[in-house]
Amino acid sequence: MDAFLELLACPACEATLGADLSCSRCQVRYPAPDDIPNLRLVGDRRTEAVREFYERTPFPSYPPGDSLTWLRARAERSEFARLLDQAIPPDARIVEIGCGTGQMSLYLARADRIIVAADLTRASLRLGAAAARRYHIKRVKFIETDLHHPGLRRGSFDVVYASGVLHHTPNPRESFAQLAPLARPGGIIVIAVYNAFARIPTRLRRLIARFSGYRWIPFDLVLRDRNDEPERKRAWQRDQYLHPEEHRHTLPEVQNWFAENGIRYLQTYPSALLSERVEQLFAQAADNWWFEGWLAQIGWIRTLGHEGGLFVIVGQRA
Repeated sequence: MDAFLELLACPACEATLGADLSCSRCQVRYPAPDDIPNLRLVGDRRTEAVREFYERTPFPSYPPGDSLTWLRARAERSEFARLLDQAIPPDARIVEIGCGTGQMSLYLARADRIIVAADLTRASLRLGAAAARRYHIKRVKFIETDLHHPGLRRGSFDVVYASGVLHHTPNPRESFAQLAPLARPGGIIVIAVYNAFARIPTRLRRLIARFSGYRWIPFDLVLRDRNDEPERKRAWQRDQYLHPEEHRHTLPEVQNWFAENGIRYLQTYPSALLSERVEQLFAQAADNWWFEGWLAQIGWIRTLGHEGGLFVIVGQRA
C-alpha cells in the first residue's frame, strides 16, 4: 500500500492520506474492505444509476479457468493493446479510470510500472482484485472512487487511461475536465469514447432488439463469439443494449475538450488520416485536416461498428 499512498488523495478536499487512509485535513478516515480503499463520495442520481447497473453485471467479466497467460494472449490479439503497452515506459505511473474488472490494468502491470485501477463499482473491483491475487500481480492497486470527486492526486500520473467511461457520465465534457489534471505536466492522456458515426450499427441493432424483446440481436459478432461464456455474453449484451446512460461524440468535439484543458492533441486510433496506420501510439500525427478527419470517421462505421464503435484519442498535457 505504501507505494500507492502518494498517488491517492482525499476525495472531499484533495489533501494527503495517511497510512490508515485518514485525511490530514478534514480528518475523515476511509475504509478499505477487501483491501480495496473506498474513496467514493455519493454521486448524483444518474451517476448512481450507472454504478448500480454495473453492480448487477460487472463488465467485462472473467471466464472460468482464466489465467495470466490467457489474459495476455487475449489482450495481445488487440493491436491497440499491444501499441499501448509498447508506448508506456517500464517505470510509468498509470491510472486507469473506470477500470471495470481490471483486465487492461493487469495486462499493463509489467516491469516497474505502478498502476492505480479506479472504478465506482465495488463488484467489478472485487473481481479485478481477485484476478490480481490469482495472477500474483502486486503492482496494481484497485480503489473505489468517482471521476467527479476522484480520490487521486492531481498531476501524479505519467499516463491517464479511460476507455469506455466518459460517454457513460451525465456530462462527458465536464468529466474530462476532472480527468485531465490527473496527468503530470508532459503526461499522456488516452481516452476512448463512442464515435457518433461508428456507433450507428449498434444503434440499429438495438432498435431491432427492442422490437424482438431482446430475443434476437442480429450481426453482433461479439455476442456470437461468447456463446460458450454466458456470463460474459450477458455482460456485453447489457453494456451495449441496456445501458442507462450513453453519449456519442465526434473527433472535433473531443479535440475541443483537449484544447479547453491544456491538452495537446496527438492522434487517434484508428488513425484519422486516410490510408495511414498507427505505429507509435504516443507520437504526433502527421496532419490534422478537418475534412480528412470527417471522412475517416465515416469509414469507422465499417471498421469499428461491429464492436460498438469505440475510438481512441491520445493527447499530452502541456
